[in-house]
Amino acid sequence: MRVLEAVTLEVGAGETVALLGTNGNGKSTLMKCVMGLLRPSHGTVTAEIDGKRHDLTRLTTEEIVDLGIALVPEGRRLFPKLTVEENLHLGAYRKQAREQRERNLKHSYDTFPVLFERRRQLAGSMSGGEQQMLALARALMSAPRILLIDEPSVGLAPILVARMIDTIAAVKQRYQLSVLMAEQNFHQAVRIADRGYVLVHGQIAFEGRDADELRNSELVKTYYLGT
Repeated sequence: MRVLEAVTLEVGAGETVALLGTNGNGKSTLMKCVMGLLRPSHGTVTAEIDGKRHDLTRLTTEEIVDLGIALVPEGRRLFPKLTVEENLHLGAYRKQAREQRERNLKHSYDTFPVLFERRRQLAGSMSGGEQQMLALARALMSAPRILLIDEPSVGLAPILVARMIDTIAAVKQRYQLSVLMAEQNFHQAVRIADRGYVLVHGQIAFEGRDADELRNSELVKTYYLGT
């Protein structure tokens, strides 16, 4: 079935853009289209990196990752029977990242000290919050320029959701990333988003040019705020 219809959105350099929507509205499908995991039947997905434009619909997922685009997938998708450190090393697969692997590993441990403490622990035995940290750190090991984060709050307690959103903001600033974050937790997402889009039934139903526009949207009030 067709999930997305006439979707147009943009993420500028250095921005954090929230893609808001409840379950089943196409957020993950859109992320997969960007990463080449799904092919759109029409249209283009374009990334401009160092002044050069790339049509991602013509590239394999491996080539997209090689450009410096990384995905933190919904549900984390770790290798549960490998250790924390083994999962991190697998994140440094692309050539440029392999050359910076030890430096990026140190940065990951500096950013997430708990991962250093548990570096010999099997990923599948960690808590949900720790696994989400590992999934984010694994993506950072690829030395990305553009980071896609799909539903970082899924399966986390409310207090951990707030910490994870704060961590994403800190990581974005530290690594000078452009971030597209798909999230259904409106209150947490707009705390760090520069602007955002609301996806309803596979279409962009509203574009907020800043967090205040999102908060004041009648559509958002209906879907998220219960007013």
